[in-house]
Amino acid sequence: MRKVLLTGFEPFGGNLINPSALAAQALAGRIISGRRVESLVLPCVFGKSLVRLREQIRRIQPELVICTGLAGGRSDISLERIAINIADASIPDNAGNQPVDCPVVPTGPAAYWSTLPIKAIVAKLTAAELPVSISPSAGTFVCNHLFYGLMRTLKRKPNMRGGFIHLPFLPEQTRRVAGGSKGLPLPKIVRGLEIAIATSLAH
Repeated sequence: MRKVLLTGFEPFGGNLINPSALAAQALAGRIISGRRVESLVLPCVFGKSLVRLREQIRRIQPELVICTGLAGGRSDISLERIAINIADASIPDNAGNQPVDCPVVPTGPAAYWSTLPIKAIVAKLTAAELPVSISPSAGTFVCNHLFYGLMRTLKRKPNMRGGFIHLPFLPEQTRRVAGGSKGLPLPKIVRGLEIAIATSLAH
């Protein structure tokens, strides 16, 4: 059976849980559009997270790779358009690394585009009454580092597509987040990712 790889991150920055890890684990083994979802929780560490991701891609040869992470200041499911070649951390990662103005890949291009059908996913999530937006930036922390490394890897694998989705806090993590909106319950996050996977496979 063909496979989809869905990743999340371990907790970081003082958070006790990370919705991206919980959502990835919730979808582990799920069959979506005839493909089996393989999930992987990555360390929130520059370098190490990308090594683990590449190892898993080599091992299972997925048709689709969707990486997810936490953006607690956002209020919806955010589809990232572009990964940029910069690592600039305002806080240390979970191994104490805190790069400043460093390229992800010194010889790499300035950016890579997501190969997910972003507009189609937005339409489907909107129809399902789930909060969604298109984001022009995945930041410069480990999420963007992983996103850039993913797209650089997939550049050499024309039969694979992928991208990055940022997720908001769960309601129990905070009473209110950016814009006065409440967090998004885990079942809605999981449903949103399920729709994103199905839509990506259909396009």
